[in-house]
Amino acid sequence: MSQKSYDGKNSLYLIPTPIGNLEDITLRAINMLKKVDVIFCEDTRIARLLLNKLDIKKKLISCNNINEEQIKEKVLEYLEGGSEVGLITDRGTPIISDPGYKTVEYVIAKGYNVIGLPGATALIPALITSGIEPAPFLFYGFLNSKTSKLEKELRELTLIKYTMIFYESPHRLIDTLTSMLKILGDRRISLNREISKMYEEIYRGSISSVIKELGSDIKGEFVIIMEGNKEISDYTDITIEEHIKTYIHLGYSEKDAMKLVAKDRNMTKSDIYREYMRGK
Repeated sequence: MSQKSYDGKNSLYLIPTPIGNLEDITLRAINMLKKVDVIFCEDTRIARLLLNKLDIKKKLISCNNINEEQIKEKVLEYLEGGSEVGLITDRGTPIISDPGYKTVEYVIAKGYNVIGLPGATALIPALITSGIEPAPFLFYGFLNSKTSKLEKELRELTLIKYTMIFYESPHRLIDTLTSMLKILGDRRISLNREISKMYEEIYRGSISSVIKELGSDIKGEFVIIMEGNKEISDYTDITIEEHIKTYIHLGYSEKDAMKLVAKDRNMTKSDIYREYMRGK
């Protein structure tokens, strides 16, 4: 099903908002915030602060990780009623590690246009200032908050040669970096905090050196840029299931991932399948 984005139909607009510096907002984003009839937002209080600074008055409705399953129906009601609808998050581009995906998926399935505006996002400034190879890259977002699951996720990423991008909160940063050091080795990383703000900082170096430099008074949300696996692995440090999931993370189907793992390990596809199903 194709979409002609500007065919005159009322649509859902995904509007990026500043991640720190108010000047990061585009003229088009401002005009779109003025144009739409209603704005769905992550937190109405934060959205109201932004709109007040821009001298824009709009109806705001909260759409967050807790209520999105119900709120997507409200979005559809507005579209069916002929309204133009905007969706924003607290900071940055909607859906990138923020609410909105369920709503977008639902609106598309109902035949309405979904239009994304280019604009502010934290991962790209962090990537281009990292000094680490920029392409290809894998954006992962937040790792699991539970250490055992986080380390399982990291083991599944062990073989990826691409530069990887993660988000992390200040109170979990040291634990996450420590797990990365343990599972992935002392790789080169770059950490960005307070992107586009007056107190923006970038830490560059090995994981171990950055941990030492950070100290204990850690503030602000972080973007972690990490170099991929630059060494040839003998695959003995991960299970067959983790090996397969590594390829699945890269976009391969489960079937194709198993074929690649069989080749990597010099095993038959049937043996890989049997071992994989045993571990599931």
